[in-house]
Amino acid sequence: MKSYPESVAFLGQFGRFQQVVFFLLCVSIVPNGFGAFTLVFLVDTPAHHCRVPDVNLTENWRNAVIPLRVVNGKEVRSSCSRYRLDVVRNLSDQGYSPERDVNLTTLEEETCEDGWIYSKDVYQSTIVTEFDLVCNDQWKKPFTTTIFFVGILSGSFFAGQLSDKFGRKPILFATLALQTIFSFIQVFSVSWSMFTVLLVINGLGQMSNYMSALVLGAEILTGNVRLLYSSLGTCFGFAVGYMILPVCAYFLRDWKSLLLALSVPCLVFFPFWWFIPESPRWLLCQGRVEEAEAIMRKAAKMNKVQAPEVIFEDYLIVSKPTEPKPKEQHSILDLVGNLEIGFMTMILCYVAFTLSAGYYAISFNTTQFHANAYVSCFISGAVELPAYVSSWLALRYVSRRMSVIGSLALAAVPLYFIQLVPEGYSGLSLTLEMLGKYAITTGFGLMFAYTTELYPTALRNTAAGLCNTVARLGSCIMPYLLELRSYSPFLPYIILGSLAVLAAFATILLPESFGKPLPESIQHMHKRNNIKCPCLPKAETPVAVVLMENTKS
Repeated sequence: MKSYPESVAFLGQFGRFQQVVFFLLCVSIVPNGFGAFTLVFLVDTPAHHCRVPDVNLTENWRNAVIPLRVVNGKEVRSSCSRYRLDVVRNLSDQGYSPERDVNLTTLEEETCEDGWIYSKDVYQSTIVTEFDLVCNDQWKKPFTTTIFFVGILSGSFFAGQLSDKFGRKPILFATLALQTIFSFIQVFSVSWSMFTVLLVINGLGQMSNYMSALVLGAEILTGNVRLLYSSLGTCFGFAVGYMILPVCAYFLRDWKSLLLALSVPCLVFFPFWWFIPESPRWLLCQGRVEEAEAIMRKAAKMNKVQAPEVIFEDYLIVSKPTEPKPKEQHSILDLVGNLEIGFMTMILCYVAFTLSAGYYAISFNTTQFHANAYVSCFISGAVELPAYVSSWLALRYVSRRMSVIGSLALAAVPLYFIQLVPEGYSGLSLTLEMLGKYAITTGFGLMFAYTTELYPTALRNTAAGLCNTVARLGSCIMPYLLELRSYSPFLPYIILGSLAVLAAFATILLPESFGKPLPESIQHMHKRNNIKCPCLPKAETPVAVVLMENTKS
């Protein structure tokens, strides 16, 4: 039986049809790049202090009513308290002068009962300033980021299964619509609660369309072009979106204008529906051979080549048996029902969890890299370009397993060494953090392709969705992981480095997929991957596999 790449070899690898699919799918991923990190600017907290109402105070007392605190060796105004206003007014009316006549440290303090004044040196407004997510409500800031990734987690879980059931193309555009529409509606939020509810719905489509686009392209394209798309094309699309974000944020300093600028232009992607086809592999898996052939014949016209009379002859024979058979159904249970496949899935999920936690922790920490948040965010996005080139080169010339192990080890080393950098060498700290970001991003690029290569067509998107879902658990805990800096500035780095080391050792147990065709069935997957679980008893070789081996010999 001919494999899919053999059946469509007459098209060539990179004709006009493949170029259109490659380019449009990569462009459709750009919104994920800026959408994933919009909260870097939306939830950033400007310098702030208690608002002092327009009451009768002398200039000296108005300047002294906010207590001073020592933060990182510098005196700054308190963000969450002021001296009791009634006491200060009484002292001012009696002609006392602060510090000269009154020891300010003996005065009683109170909370910011009249609200806050926020610095506009960096932002005109964020959701923090809009809804006062400071002081007693400061917990809402990391929770906002977490709830966004909970939406992404839920979307990743369901979109993978829906894509395997209804097709790659419908889910790709449905999740893109979800992301675009609810990003726009968020602009009209009148409360923090409303904003977070809309944010969750937005998150449902945020990375789901990325995974759908990744799988769709990986199933349409073949050979080195498929490798180029999976490792460089999709990732460059994401990185370009990431770098667009700080440029837009620099010129649009209030959060509503930024969301409008990032959502409305996404309407241009919906006409792509008429140019991006459904996955022929998925159609063949569903027994819809005629539809798959129609797509290939249209592709042949675009590439100006002659299609054979019957393109998927072997599939056509299989799809029309002499006796009707019940259609084989697959679900997420197939990923855990078999011990060996479940073991492989567990390792892939843990590696994805580690890479996701590290990637988003460093990315959302960009405002700490540089005094200018826009510059640091751009640097963080730009470092992904060489990382994706590295992952592409590794996917072409190095085994998948060793590539992933190498990237995890390279990520762990600088994360451990950051704590050894003397205070005042911020440039060296930034370099180490960016080296860690480079290695983790390289691992991300490798894992997307690695995961899709290990599973058969019927389970590929479900498996990618499951791994992506577990990875989102890492991003969900990321805001609270960064909060550990209040105990030790290096604790998050130590935790992330340790997770990376454990993931590197776990990857040793994964099967190799380098240079092997994509498996078309679970039986093919078992035979090709030769999955071994050291903690499980050696299973007997299935009879079907023995017969196949004997037939080959």
